[in-house]
Amino acid sequence: MSITVNIYYTGEKGNARKFADEMEKTGVAGRIRNEEGNLRYEYFYPKNDEETVLLIDSWEDQEAIDRHHESPMMQEIMKLREKYDLHMRVERYTSLDMPEGDSRFVRE
Repeated sequence: MSITVNIYYTGEKGNARKFADEMEKTGVAGRIRNEEGNLRYEYFYPKNDEETVLLIDSWEDQEAIDRHHESPMMQEIMKLREKYDLHMRVERYTSLDMPEGDSRFVRE
């Protein structure tokens, strides 16, 4: 069962987007994507809110998340959050297999 965490970073004066840009440019985001157990690590920008960035972060299991949280990268992330004075809202989801009846609504 995989775990997906949606993190909404909110700041002022474009700081959430600056944070995401720095995460990408410094390679921190790429290193997270290469961590064992990471399935997805992507930033998205809400069309109607320029001060928020959505991070979709998926992991194979809780153990993978725990390893990530104990990694030195977490200190780098926390420093950048402070640098850009970001606030967070977090949603957490676990995966389920799609019911057969729902698959008819998905176009691949």
